[in-house]
Order: sequence, then structure tokens, then C-alpha cells
Amino acid sequence: MTDHTNPTPADSAPAETEVLIVGGGPAGSLLATLLARRGIRSVLVEKQTNLERSFRGETIAAPSVTSLNRLGFGPALRAHGFLETTSVTTIAEQREVLHVDYRKFAGQPLPIDIPQPSLIRIFNRAAADLQGHVYLSGWAFSSLIEEDGVVRGAVLSRGRGERVSVRARIVIGADGRFSKVRKASGLAADIQPMARDFLSFKLPRPPEWGSAAQLVIERDKHLVILPTFPDTLRVGHNLPKRGLGELRAAGFDAFKRGIMAISPQLAPLVDEHLRSWDDTGFLEIFTAEMQEWARDGLLLIGDASHTATPILGQGVNLAMQDSITLVPVLAAALGRGGPERVLTKAEFADFVATRREHKLHVTGFQRMQEANLAVADPRGVKLRRLKYRLLNAFPGKYRVFNKVINAQHAIDDVDLALARTGGPRAVDAADPSPYEVSAHD
Repeated sequence: MTDHTNPTPADSAPAETEVLIVGGGPAGSLLATLLARRGIRSVLVEKQTNLERSFRGETIAAPSVTSLNRLGFGPALRAHGFLETTSVTTIAEQREVLHVDYRKFAGQPLPIDIPQPSLIRIFNRAAADLQGHVYLSGWAFSSLIEEDGVVRGAVLSRGRGERVSVRARIVIGADGRFSKVRKASGLAADIQPMARDFLSFKLPRPPEWGSAAQLVIERDKHLVILPTFPDTLRVGHNLPKRGLGELRAAGFDAFKRGIMAISPQLAPLVDEHLRSWDDTGFLEIFTAEMQEWARDGLLLIGDASHTATPILGQGVNLAMQDSITLVPVLAAALGRGGPERVLTKAEFADFVATRREHKLHVTGFQRMQEANLAVADPRGVKLRRLKYRLLNAFPGKYRVFNKVINAQHAIDDVDLALARTGGPRAVDAADPSPYEVSAHD
């Protein structure tokens, strides 16, 4: 295999590489950047020519903020700007029942909101001038290259029939919840629709709102209200599965009245700024679980292998965890054998088992929260309010929530050290990585 430097994205696609990554979202772009830092040649393929499209997963959880800082992205994040979320308040049937102040979590940074296109650009710019990193925008995945049941690369296409074959030692499918690589792989996915879907919209954020999030519940309906960088509120509203048609048939004014009834505090903003269905976005909610994420020559990560629900905003965080923990596994596998050797399914068995177990834990917690929010009968509604109030009054509530937050994150200092440096060692304070910054930056 020959060496490659960065072509202009639209100019050419190399005939071969070590790692071919399909999908330029957070998982793919972060993985490509971390591999480029190690000098591992990779091609990152993104079908869009720009990133200016609607994303919903823009909240970076506190442990993920720590990971990004430790990986050296803190300065770029600060240069761009972001919004720190200071707290979340749960309001049930017009009564405040639970308040969690993120500033009281010892040793944790605050969760942040940053537009996902901006986060992806930060990753891409960090890799742009590194030897062996190729970013192909405007190219779409068409099919896998297979020889004797082994994946040897992929066929890419763009424009009017232009096609190119890129051979690789491993193809990484990081192309999201509707992954074409997953479909082409033949690997079985258990797609399970959730009981409800989501309708989202954005509103201007009044200065007095600050940077506090809210969960507003009215029987079996709820709103998730998140402060969004730089000056908006992102609002998510649950719908019964296949309920969008009925909602639209009732009319947009009826929809607005329903939102205002759930959150009177939000009512003036909704009344003034929501004008039509064009101001809303629909998200079908389902989970995808896979027993197998890999074949010889192929691996799926992020939503391609484990689609999560929007509850607690775990998708983007799980995707980045996949990439961080995968880097040393890939580096070790690529170091074995000759430059033409395809990486095997067995080499990713431990990675898949560990990440799959963690994803199932997160999904289980999400399903529990979904069931809690779906309660509609009067007795259940009263019991839910009582549970929230008891938790709010519990002296150790911050220990409980700290455990919950950390349980959603499976990155430790050893993972970060391996992702940064490639060496099989734990973090050594006397020998810091050149990419390391304070966990509290």
C-alpha cells in the first residue's frame, strides 16, 4: 500500500487505504482524527457536501466533555463557544418536583450544548493537515467489495454515475441510524419501534431563562426543554407512535394550544414564534440491537450498530465512546501482519462485547425512563410525583445522580491514554500527552 496525503475533497479518491470510514458524523470524524494523530492512514467518506442540516443530538454530557478536553479539543471548543447547562428541573402537573444543579457534582464539568456541525468541523480541522488523512465529501457509499466472503473495501459514488473503488484493511460503518453499510453487510439487526415518536422545534431563548433545562410532564405527555447555543431553546414533544397524522389533522393551532397547556411558562414564546408545521421536525423513535457488529474486514459503530432513543441524549455520547475505545484496538490490529492483511472479526470480539453490554445498560435505563413518562392513570401520576419529591428531598441525591451519569459513560483514564498516545500504559502525570488539557477546561 502506498502513502497518501490529503487531496482536495472533491478532487480524487485513493485506490486503497488502511481504514475506510463511511459516515462523517461525530463517530466517524472523531475516529478519523484520532487515527490520523497516530499516523494511521484513513479515508473518511461523507455523502453531504456541507454540514448545514438539522441535528438533534447536540448535548455533550459532562463525562464526554472531560473526554474531549483530555483528548485536546478543549481550546477549539472554547474558541468556537458553547453553552453550559447549569441545571435541570422536573415539573409534573404544573408543580416543581425535582431540581438537580449540575454545579454540585464534584469533579465534573458542566454538560455543554454545541451545534453538531461545529463539533464535527472541530474534529475534521484537527485532522486536516495530518499525513495520511483523506476526507471525501460529496461521496456516497454504494456497495461493499467482497472476496471469498471477506470485505476488502467499498465502492463509492458521486454526481452523475461517477464511481470509485477504495480497498481497505477494514471498513468502518459509521453512517447512522439508517446505515447503508449495515444493510449491505448482511448482519442482522433487531429494529424495535418505541411506543412514541418525537416532534421538535426551536424558540428564541429569553435572557431571563438562563441555561437551565426543564422536563415538563403532564400525565402521559411531556416536553424536554433544552437551552441551545447560542440563544435558543430546543423543545422535544412526545407523540403516540404513528400519531403525527392525527396531530396534523387536528390543525396547527390545536398543536400549539396543547404545547402551551403543558408548559404555561413556554406559552408566550410558542404563541409568538411557532407559525407552521415547517417550524417543527419529526423523529421516528426506534432502537436497533445487533448481536454481531463485525465481519472479516468490516465493523459497525455508533448508531449504525446500536441506535438509541433521544432520552437523556445518549446517541452522540455513545458514538464518541465507541470511537475513543476503538482507536487502540484498531492500532493494535493494524500492527499485526503485513500491510495487505484484512482485519478479522475475531480481533474486535472484546471491543464489541464490552460496548454492546454498555449500550444495553443505557438502553435499559432509557426504557425505564420512557415507561415512567408514559404513565397516564391518576394513581400512577400521583405516585410518580411522590417518587420525584422523595428523590428531591433525599440527602444523597447527588451521589445517586452522579452514579447514573457515570454509568452512561464507559471511558476511563486508561482508555483516554491509549486513545491519545497509543502506548499500553495508564495516564502518567509525569509524562503528559501533548494533547492533554485540564479535565475542567
